[in-house]
Order: sequence, then C-alpha cells, then structure tokens
Amino acid sequence: MTYINPDPEPERSTGLEPGGGVPPGETPPAESSMPEAGPRETHNPTKGWAKGPLTAILALAVLVAAFFLVYALILIF
Repeated sequence: MTYINPDPEPERSTGLEPGGGVPPGETPPAESSMPEAGPRETHNPTKGWAKGPLTAILALAVLVAAFFLVYALILIF
C-alpha cells in the first residue's frame, strides 16, 4: 500500500506564511483526500426493492383503487 501525505506542500501553496500559518483575509488551502481512508469494501449488497415489500405496496394500491371504483359504481347506480 502506498502512503500519500494528506498535508499541502508549503512551497506550492499560496498565501502561507513561514511556519504554515494563514494571514488574515486569506483562504487556507483545501484538504486533500486520503484514498486509503475508510473501511475496506468487503460486502456489496444489491440495490433496489425486495420482492416482498414491492408486492405488499402493489397489493395495497390495487385494493385502494378497487375500493374507490366500487364506491363510484355504488354512487352511480
């Protein structure tokens, strides 16, 4: 594994005083990311809806639609 120093290089950063300080009114340099940070990805779960919850939602939607259809037919006749 290769080590990457996350600190900015003082000779390349503008606006730094000797010792690494930032003068008033100057924006400090941004942090660099560390590609080795964080846990290793060992488990990649599938994305999307599971069949059970999707079936339950569809069944509920059909029941609600059927209720309103029957209610409308009762009002008409």
